[in-house]
Amino acid sequence: MEIKQMPVWQWAPLLIAGFILALLMYGMAGAVDLAPRGGLFCLWCGLLSAGMLLAYALVVKWWEGAPAKDLPMKRCAPDTALGLALGLGYFCVVTGVMAIAGLYHVNGTGAGPTDLLYAFCYFAVVAVGEEILFRGVLFRWIDEKWGFPVALGVSALLFGLMHWSNPGGTLWSSVAIAVEAGLLLGAAYKWSGTLWLPIGIHWAWNFAQGNIFGFAVSGNNAGKSLLNACVEGPDWLSGGAFGAEASVVAVVAGGALAAWFIYRVHRKN
Repeated sequence: MEIKQMPVWQWAPLLIAGFILALLMYGMAGAVDLAPRGGLFCLWCGLLSAGMLLAYALVVKWWEGAPAKDLPMKRCAPDTALGLALGLGYFCVVTGVMAIAGLYHVNGTGAGPTDLLYAFCYFAVVAVGEEILFRGVLFRWIDEKWGFPVALGVSALLFGLMHWSNPGGTLWSSVAIAVEAGLLLGAAYKWSGTLWLPIGIHWAWNFAQGNIFGFAVSGNNAGKSLLNACVEGPDWLSGGAFGAEASVVAVVAGGALAAWFIYRVHRKN
């Protein structure tokens, strides 16, 4: 039976069960910490990412009786590349505005090529796991049953709330994540019809924020960064200990990009 045709009494427990199952699959991402930083680390990250995607595809095929339409291999390279460009461009804009406003000052350089490569591979695992969970399962199931606006709002809200427990998390940081990331990634997923685009955005977003520009990533220390920087100003402008994601600059820029994707979704439909 198609998701749209399911009665609510059947759809709701299946959605919850599917979300829990995806959450367990996301637990595979934790295995990245078991690998030492060495020559095989990036291979390990690649295998974990591929394993989560394969597990998702198999679960969808078994659970729903149809192939995972949001993982077309012919769209993997172009959509992921577009997402990477958008994620990087987004944080270039956010950091540039903060620098012009006198909130962001570069003191020198830090991370070398190997450090950056390890961080880039690590954040691929994070992006794949979270996008399967929040877009592939939660957003898609609500969208197919209740439509795009409901799916976008619910998935964005829960995505923001998930980050509340992070170091430095507050109600404001959760609202910021919901608006700038939850809405953006949900709308990008709906517009593209693939997981590749939001995975690319999410991947480059975390990497650029933490390991290029030197911010905390959702309150967590991302390790060495290309630029060693000092961030000043009130938390609502600078993002404070949570990172630039909690800055009103990031909210406005991410909200604008989300609005553009939402517009494109409505034009497409």
